[in-house]
Amino acid sequence: MQSFLQLVAHDLYAKIGNDLSRTALIFPNKRANLFFNEYLAGESDQPIWSPAAMSISDLFQKLSVQKSGDPIRLVCELYKVFKEETQSQETLDDFYFWGELLISDFDDVDKNMVDADKLFSNLQDLKNLMDDYEFLDKEQEEAIQQFFQNFSIERRTELKEKFISLWDKLGTIYHHYRENLTELGIAYEGMLYRNVIEQLDTDQLKYDKYIFVGFNVLNKVENEFFRKLKDAGKALFYWDYDIFYTQQIRKHEAGEFLKRNLGEFPNELPESFFDIFKEPKKIRYISASTENAQARFLPEWIKMITDNHSQIAEEKEKENAVVLCNEALLLPVLHSIPQEVKNVNITMGFPLAQTPVYSFINAAMELQTNGYRSDTGRFTYEAVSAILKHPYTRQISSHAGPLERELTKTNRFYPLPSELKQDDFLATLFTPRNGIKELCDYLIELIKDISTIYRKEGEYNDIFNQLYRESLFQSHTKINRLYSLIESGELSIRTDTLKRLITKVLTASNIPFHGEPAIGMQVMGVLETRNLDFRNLIILSLNEGQLPKSGGESSFIPYNLRKAFGMTTIEHKNAVYAYYFYRLIQRAENITLLYNTSSDGLNRGEESRFMLQLLVEGPHDITREYLEAGQSPQSIQEIQIEKTPEVLRRIYRTYDSTNPSSVILSPYALNAYLDCRLRFYY
Repeated sequence: MQSFLQLVAHDLYAKIGNDLSRTALIFPNKRANLFFNEYLAGESDQPIWSPAAMSISDLFQKLSVQKSGDPIRLVCELYKVFKEETQSQETLDDFYFWGELLISDFDDVDKNMVDADKLFSNLQDLKNLMDDYEFLDKEQEEAIQQFFQNFSIERRTELKEKFISLWDKLGTIYHHYRENLTELGIAYEGMLYRNVIEQLDTDQLKYDKYIFVGFNVLNKVENEFFRKLKDAGKALFYWDYDIFYTQQIRKHEAGEFLKRNLGEFPNELPESFFDIFKEPKKIRYISASTENAQARFLPEWIKMITDNHSQIAEEKEKENAVVLCNEALLLPVLHSIPQEVKNVNITMGFPLAQTPVYSFINAAMELQTNGYRSDTGRFTYEAVSAILKHPYTRQISSHAGPLERELTKTNRFYPLPSELKQDDFLATLFTPRNGIKELCDYLIELIKDISTIYRKEGEYNDIFNQLYRESLFQSHTKINRLYSLIESGELSIRTDTLKRLITKVLTASNIPFHGEPAIGMQVMGVLETRNLDFRNLIILSLNEGQLPKSGGESSFIPYNLRKAFGMTTIEHKNAVYAYYFYRLIQRAENITLLYNTSSDGLNRGEESRFMLQLLVEGPHDITREYLEAGQSPQSIQEIQIEKTPEVLRRIYRTYDSTNPSSVILSPYALNAYLDCRLRFYY
């Protein structure tokens, strides 16, 4: 199997040669470059001047005079503009989370170079229509509701009224907000992109050639950027695709945008390299009753791809990939990888929300907010018990366990802080904190105390200790950033809003694994697979709702207007996921696709539409299998209690009628003895 990046490396070296110092490679993400460098080095036995390499977002950042703004600060700046333009008395607490939504819309407007004045004037026309809705019959009302998606006509709640009133001002807010950010020298990503393309002078670019590798759907800014560099003779384009989905008579969503790109920016590689999907493949569909059952299947899959050999050769390990559509499966997968696999590279980050520090911070915030009653000056038993039971509290304080048991035994449902401060750490933990600045300071102080756990000699190199140390560092950094914004006066919110904000920030954080990316079996999320090819592939949780992801993102801008102005719609996103799927499997030889059949929560227990599509339209034979949860038979050991002299003495002591503390031999006890002597004994 010759991978796409190998083809690119060979062609690029043939065209440019050893000196690539004046060349920049642009990838959709950073990971592809790590593999590309290995392939490029293999093209020559002489030293090569390495090209610069970066992601498309890094390139725009380098070309911009502005810096990407901190997401929290961006919302705070938008709030200032919102208050100034609307004269609203709304607090930042109420504004914050739909302020993020508004920035997301502005970002999409700029990345697709939409004429904001025309777009927002259309929004105003629609708003005027909505103000007069009495004439609508029920059917028309339902149609308009579907049209507006995020807006219901049935009852105008306060929040919906705010949405409507805001429409009047969206255009003004958009322009005013951009002006303010420009003065501050910061920008949201779409604004940064648009400013770069509007001010771009191709003669001033740093490199002679820009090589764009493995892109798919382009927004309007990226498309215009590609066009300008092409016209200046400074661009080469390498597209990865297969004619199976670009040349079908019926439109195939995986190739919808690529066909347009290939016509506008011709591929440097010949089409003959991209007729590989039809080549023989072994494809298996496997249904499993649970998510974890899929992870437990991994040893069997590894045994299959190694032809029952005890180990995989190191140079072959990197040809194998485990792709997780549901990234919550990471821990079960890591625990299921057998020892025969010597090297594993985890390209996806570990969710901070799955670490002990996250649960500790949540318990501490709950203790200081809902768990403390300021009117009585007491904590609630539930909040105190939860934090005392946490492993971190138990490790730091030897008093935590006995204290929790004592509170339970004495039914202390509302303990005073003074009852709980039995050592220095518990004194810090159970000192009430009022206000958002104090709460941040409290959490930072606790994180510092927890960090002492991982300073013990001999534990430094343990993989989980490294992971948890990094989670503490990230948590400290993010909460400290909030503290700085609060201290400077830029962030003024209620405690409950701060609690939600901290949870949101930490939940969105991932801890990167460090290692050699081009060595070992790859464990990755779907996004990390871009531009990479594998001989043996297993995809877990390939369910409808996981790939493609279910639901569209919320927006102030109705779907039909988004579509009319060329903005991102759900069809764009589905096409992107379709391309990810088909591109990933087009060069693979052994493909195993697993999905969860259970219907619980958001999971409907359906296989992905891409699996059904491949089954109907694909040229390959596909086998279906059903994964059953295996049970290891275990022999039952008979429990035998010998009547030793010591056992008999205990029985006599227990039922001795002359002993005041003895137990009465009740009819129930006699029946238990006659029914089951072991039950009587225990």
